Amino acid sequence: MSSTQSDSFNPSGAARKTTLQFDHHPLDPLTAQEISAVSLIVRSHFAARTPVKAVKFCSSLLIPPVKAAVLYTLGLPLPRGTKLDDHKALQLLTRRAEVQLIDVVTGETYEVKVTIANDLPLPGRDGRYAPSTAHALGKVESLKKLDVGVQPGLTPEEVNDAELILRNDPRIVAIAREVGIEPENLYADGWSIGYDDRFDKSLRVQQCLVYARKSKHENLYAHPMDFYPVIDSNSGKVIAIDFPGHRDPVTGKLSTPNGTSKPGSVTMDRDEALAYAGRKRIAPPMESFDYLPELMVSDPKMPPLRTDLKPLHVVQPEGVSFKLNGNELEWQKWKMHIGFHPRDGLVMSTISYNDQGNVRPIVYRMSVAEMVVPYASTEHPHPRKFAFDVGEYGMGTLSNSLKLGCDCLGTIHYLDGHYVAHDGTPTVVENAICIHEEDAGIAWKHTDYRPGGKVRSARGRKLVVQMICTIANYEYIFAYMFHTDGSIQLETKLSGILNLYVKDRDEPNPYGVEVAPQVNAHYHQHLFALKIDPMLDGCENTVIQTDCEPTPAPTGSDRNYLGNGFVTVKTPINVSGGYDWDWSRHRTWAICNTQKQHYAAGLPVGYKIHTRDWEPLALQKDSMVAQRAEFTKHSLWVTKFNEEQLWPAGKYVPQQRGTASDSLGNWAREQNKVDDEEITVHAIYGITHIPHAEQFPVMPVEHLNVWLKPANFFDFNPAQDLPALNDPFSRSAFGSNEGKPQLDVKVNSAAPASSGPGASSSGCCSSKKAADQPRHGISLSAPSRSALGSMTAAHPKNCACCANDGSSRL
Repeated sequence: MSSTQSDSFNPSGAARKTTLQFDHHPLDPLTAQEISAVSLIVRSHFAARTPVKAVKFCSSLLIPPVKAAVLYTLGLPLPRGTKLDDHKALQLLTRRAEVQLIDVVTGETYEVKVTIANDLPLPGRDGRYAPSTAHALGKVESLKKLDVGVQPGLTPEEVNDAELILRNDPRIVAIAREVGIEPENLYADGWSIGYDDRFDKSLRVQQCLVYARKSKHENLYAHPMDFYPVIDSNSGKVIAIDFPGHRDPVTGKLSTPNGTSKPGSVTMDRDEALAYAGRKRIAPPMESFDYLPELMVSDPKMPPLRTDLKPLHVVQPEGVSFKLNGNELEWQKWKMHIGFHPRDGLVMSTISYNDQGNVRPIVYRMSVAEMVVPYASTEHPHPRKFAFDVGEYGMGTLSNSLKLGCDCLGTIHYLDGHYVAHDGTPTVVENAICIHEEDAGIAWKHTDYRPGGKVRSARGRKLVVQMICTIANYEYIFAYMFHTDGSIQLETKLSGILNLYVKDRDEPNPYGVEVAPQVNAHYHQHLFALKIDPMLDGCENTVIQTDCEPTPAPTGSDRNYLGNGFVTVKTPINVSGGYDWDWSRHRTWAICNTQKQHYAAGLPVGYKIHTRDWEPLALQKDSMVAQRAEFTKHSLWVTKFNEEQLWPAGKYVPQQRGTASDSLGNWAREQNKVDDEEITVHAIYGITHIPHAEQFPVMPVEHLNVWLKPANFFDFNPAQDLPALNDPFSRSAFGSNEGKPQLDVKVNSAAPASSGPGASSSGCCSSKKAADQPRHGISLSAPSRSALGSMTAAHPKNCACCANDGSSRL
């Protein structure tokens, strides 16, 4: 443990004291040791009490402890009417896990709940427990066989096996060779099937998006192929093949029978499938469009790497301003828990703010609980391409191991992630989460423009907690940012490679853009569901909708002579449901505690949900996507908090053939009272993506942002106490200031000085040349480094991701 970390999770300054102390936070994710223990408990139970011969583990998730017990342990306000003592709280905090697994012989699926022993013995040197120790590790609470057709999310092993299954099938090999592709050059991304009711519910189905590849690291997505195999992941066999129809160059009509977009019959017969598509084979385009520097250099159309960018390093020579105790972090009055979840990915919990000595809870838990990516092309099988990247794959299981000085810049601390492999052993994602500070620009500023007036400016800072996930071709970068003005920002960045399909020459293209010759990028959307369990100054909250309306009196009237008046109309949301953003009414929503009012405004304390990225579903409202992803039908959802309601598209998403019973729309239809209650809010944000050529071969980052901004929560600007910044390392860009007068801000020839808390008499900023090491800011020579540990291993100089930055270190 780092010397900067504290020893206890019992918070100081909390409104309510507790005597309970732990060596871990109750919301800590399952450790590698716990995953190993849970797997042995489950295997032993199956061996002793069921006829099942062998299983493959799909997930092993922490069952969150009861919210009230967590709050009790942390000394935070409890839900209204809740009474707990230490003994009861300890019982409710017992570590528990839920395992989803598959009988590898029959394909039947199971859900198992496990209680984990309080004091786990250490495993062997190989990280495994001896079978004889199972009884000491915990016990199975319940075992449930799931209904036929109910499938856990796809695993990394299953997705990776897809192309191996294709290469080992002689029929697929023959189809690939027909257009000049040998099996060793055949690659595939395994996708969940989306929706295709032609297949038996008992199968565990993947559709394969197929590409050619000319060499090991070449950009395979530049060579999409013209067919879609379907495999059963349990049997490891190809069970169908589809050839999409193509459009007539003159009429635009599909080549399928009667121009239909419906699927044909299930077949593995190449001739039958191609006859239904009504076209000839289309060879993949083979022009290279590479992004790796060692391959770009041999491509005459690609420019050489830029050489005119000067080094820029972010340094903190005195160390970071945050401290960690395990997964609990404190920084600039903020306190929070950081979690790794195999499904949700990055989870932020028990977020509070120390407001001048008063610890004020804000959010109990928040995460991107689901997302969907529907594609617009209507010719089968493209309509079944709508990925639920959280529920079908898992953001955590597909997270990246982040690189120091590449993915995260500056003085960094990392947290590892763990998930279960097919054989029940823990898989470690090293450096899955990075934590660092960034300059946030000017936090606030004012200049008194009158003669002799003073200027005061404060520099903002933000804490960044980040995870990057690769879902086949796409990258998603999730960064929770905590600001010195009390704001919370979730920035979602989209990058990676577009989903691409081969286009025939001269073929009309109503649903996509040809980003390279015969390489078609289909229109699509990315719609995210940010799940927020608020606890603003207590567990009982209300969402208040605010619209702006013109003053009803007409222009020229006594009440509104020049017609400039407009007012706000505030509507508390009383009943669970979905609500729509209305740009014409400048609509906003705020999560409020109506039992507490701002001392001056007289309004409830609250946090406003702010985004410019509300994005409605672009397709038909009764489409299969809309049925399965019903959460996309509204911008904001408010439901009553329920410990069991975790994922807005349901717990078991793959191969779902309609609206899941345990989904957000159904929770909303319960018509529960949601004013002055424990509530859950889902904010739906995203982007409608009409691709363009500049997004190929790799897409420049698209930015989406959702903010929680204080709205009458604090007495005044919480960043008012930020000190003025006199950065001795800032300098003139094109010459030295030595021997020249310092450049000060002047008003009518009077040079004002900074004023206020922490202000320096030399002004708010300085452009003089630095003489010594900087206290903070930008350096032109220092390396990125570990925040809470020593730098012992140099980062490899041949790392393409960080442009051969040999100064970066682990």
